[in-house]
Amino acid sequence: MASPLSEADLAAGARLMARLDAFAAFTDEPGRLTRLFLSDAHRRAAAAFIAWCGEAGLAARIDAAGNVVARFEGKRKGAPALMLGSHIDTVRDAGRYDGNYGALAALAVVETLRAGGERLDHAIEIVAFGDEEGVRFRTTLTGSRALAGAYLEEALDQRDASGVAMRDALRAFGGDPDKAGSIRADTVAAFVEAHIEQGPVLEAEGLPLGVVTAINGATRLEVGVDGMAGHAGATPMKLRRDALTAAAEMALAIEARARLETDLVATVGRLEIWPGATNVIPGHAQFSIDLRAPDDERRAAALADIKARIDAIAAARGARASLAKTHEANAFVCDPRIVAGLTRVVEELGVSPRLLPSGAGHDTMILGGLCPAGMLFVRCKGGISHNPLESITVEDCAFGLAALTRFVRDFQIT
Repeated sequence: MASPLSEADLAAGARLMARLDAFAAFTDEPGRLTRLFLSDAHRRAAAAFIAWCGEAGLAARIDAAGNVVARFEGKRKGAPALMLGSHIDTVRDAGRYDGNYGALAALAVVETLRAGGERLDHAIEIVAFGDEEGVRFRTTLTGSRALAGAYLEEALDQRDASGVAMRDALRAFGGDPDKAGSIRADTVAAFVEAHIEQGPVLEAEGLPLGVVTAINGATRLEVGVDGMAGHAGATPMKLRRDALTAAAEMALAIEARARLETDLVATVGRLEIWPGATNVIPGHAQFSIDLRAPDDERRAAALADIKARIDAIAAARGARASLAKTHEANAFVCDPRIVAGLTRVVEELGVSPRLLPSGAGHDTMILGGLCPAGMLFVRCKGGISHNPLESITVEDCAFGLAALTRFVRDFQIT
């Protein structure tokens, strides 16, 4: 069956896919895509993004918080702006479309408008957020928090695994830690983020696009478990205070609690033990918890239950547990006007509109504290993300770009 997209739409999608392929070369680890916040690969990716903006006639720059920002003026200089973008940092061993698609699609929209000599009643601001994933430092979404006027100043004192303070890394990158908390984007009228779905719904229903209605709330914690290190051969089983087995039991209890409710998910994604020797009983374990739900009250109730189970398991095993919250984001409902506008352009492209929530967190939920905000989802193969198998088709890439471009043209400042 012939695509409802025009040849121009398909050509623009192919150009965007080629640029995404080129962008994937900016990595901290040869052979796989890892681009951590404020790393050398992030610096090179930011420089490439700035150069591509320059080719489109935009004066892009790195802001105080480490984001790349650019502005395409409307018919009237200084007009309120529609902000478009996503993040360009990645998880370790990532796919090439998470975040990057939305950032580069934002630039592609402006390139299309500029090529046609179009100026709109509103300006367009492009942002490639620097820190959405929270991999290098244990806070997340700091780039969007800065633009929303909700920057966490204490995040600057965090250190990465090599002992580098975020404050120092940001300064070396070209940001300004002394000003990162004061760059609120007050002239932005709305924010829209295009992103791969990172889930299987659109593929299962044979649809290239979806319109996001809400984003799950999330809590992240660091759990430390202190037992007692001892000789693996000389300490009887009944006298052990093994931090690793205590942590393992806690992880299973977390999983069991999440299985009790639909749409509640909990993940222990990282586990470290000390001293980490074959013949030594682990004396300390540390692990992460990522807890998400579309309803904040349900998430809070689950968190309370999980904390109680962790304390009970620690007590039963003669260990001590400590919990520290590293991230908290309430569930976010996308702006109805943006949802309606995205739904309309999806229909105009001949696609049945599918409204769906996002299980993953995004910069949109932070920018929603500054202005009306919403998201457009693009189908991804198997719903796989945070994985090098992450994949989209050229046609779906073009569908997303065409829908975003039409939305931008139709957008009206109220």
